[in-house]
Amino acid sequence: MRLFGGRGILVSTDERAVDEALSRSVAEILPSREAFKKALMGGKRLRIYIGADATGPELHLGHATNFLLLERLRKLGHEIIILFGDFTARIGDPTDKDAARKQLSPAEIERNIGAWKGQVEKIIPFSGPNAAKILRNSAWLSRLTFAELIEIASAFTVQHMLERDMFERRMKAGKPVYVHEFFYPLMQGYDSVAMDVDAEVGGTDQTFNMLAGRTLQRKYHSKEKFVVATTLLENPVTGKKLMSKSEGGYIALSDAPEVMYGKTMALPDEVVRPMFIDATTLPLPEIERILSEDHPKDAKMRLAREIVSFYHGAAAARKAEDRFVAAFKEGRAPDDAPEFAVARGTPLREALRPLVGSTNELRRLVAGGAISEVGKPPFTTIDAPIENSMVLRIGKHRFAKLVLKE
Repeated sequence: MRLFGGRGILVSTDERAVDEALSRSVAEILPSREAFKKALMGGKRLRIYIGADATGPELHLGHATNFLLLERLRKLGHEIIILFGDFTARIGDPTDKDAARKQLSPAEIERNIGAWKGQVEKIIPFSGPNAAKILRNSAWLSRLTFAELIEIASAFTVQHMLERDMFERRMKAGKPVYVHEFFYPLMQGYDSVAMDVDAEVGGTDQTFNMLAGRTLQRKYHSKEKFVVATTLLENPVTGKKLMSKSEGGYIALSDAPEVMYGKTMALPDEVVRPMFIDATTLPLPEIERILSEDHPKDAKMRLAREIVSFYHGAAAARKAEDRFVAAFKEGRAPDDAPEFAVARGTPLREALRPLVGSTNELRRLVAGGAISEVGKPPFTTIDAPIENSMVLRIGKHRFAKLVLKE
């Protein structure tokens, strides 16, 4: 049974529009791209969702690729659901983790959801015609009985679960694999059943969990669910993730304009093309023109300008670019670098918390000699005390003023 109606919403069946919607950020579609395209062109309003466990307060450009795809599908007239995993966040997705995730409290989850909603709304509208809907999976998962959970679990085997790479790695390393971690793909899979969706969008690292929903849709509704696995933002040379919170260096949607611009300019040159394709809304022909005709530095500046404009507006992007030019082409720190008041003796890790996304990122920057007081040697430890007011240079493209409190 459908939970929501869609009266008065027109669905585009134009092949060119459908092809454009699927033209970027799509790595694989199951059971096939052709079948999904046929469904999108069939005139039926599909229910498509993405699930997101609010495990932290920030989304980054890697998450945004999924929402940009969903926005293209919404504009075709399809129903879009943003599902906040307030229940599954209590379990923790084990995907690609070499240790069990820390389980979050309800209060932490609520704070994160509040932060995420405002960030997602920069990409997908939650009001107006055919607005995206927000749901929480606690609405059904918290009501499941033990008998119902057993019925869900009967669709899977222990061997299937143990084949997952991260469980194999942990067992070989003698690290624990907790029983509750097996529940995660079952719970995410049941989300598809509860909402009776037609398709799910997620990164390629979520394919196992999304296929669990495909299995359960067949079991409960005798229905095929499309799984749309999106590309991950990676360096094409090294294969390293560009937006890893654990490894640092990610560009958060909540970053200030000058920080977002500076982080983009700090990216390796070889990632400019995938960033243009997956992190902007520029038409593909325009992207190809920029990459073929513009100087690589100018192309990267255009990329930074496009990203900042999308999330903060054109005026903020121009200002961020002017600051960048002043700081690096004229060889001086920008006059309007963000300013933070700190107490004497505050450790560097605390002083830079508003600017550096994680302790791991800060350690990486310090280890690489990338944080220094302007005109002085780099810091060698994240615990270095701040004993005087200073202008800090963070990486190649960021500055901050630290002012001692009176």
